[in-house]
Amino acid sequence: MNLEKVIFGFFVIFACTMNFGFFIGGLSEVHEHDAGHLFTTVVINLIALVLKFGDRTHIGAIHLATSMVALLQLLTASLVWMWHTNISHMAMDGGTMATVVSLSGGALVANVISVVLLISETLNQAR
Repeated sequence: MNLEKVIFGFFVIFACTMNFGFFIGGLSEVHEHDAGHLFTTVVINLIALVLKFGDRTHIGAIHLATSMVALLQLLTASLVWMWHTNISHMAMDGGTMATVVSLSGGALVANVISVVLLISETLNQAR
């Protein structure tokens, strides 16, 4: 068993599941989404991004691209949340939460693509 591949797969799948955990719930339901969960999702996606550097294959480049998209979406969602609550000093409302959750949904799609690539890569190596 290759420990490096285990750690890589763990963080790719963990990033996807953390993102899904934040995304699930009502689109504009403020009480169903937690800022700490979003922060943890950003951190896990950042770790997954760092682990994808160095692979010079075409699949590696696509893995890196999906992580960059996911991280960009999640950072934008975090900035929207922070701007609304900390800079504008307004309570989180349904419209802003819908924007944050929608951005998280875009990141979720990128993470799902990364997991599908990981599974397909694994199946191709098994043959």
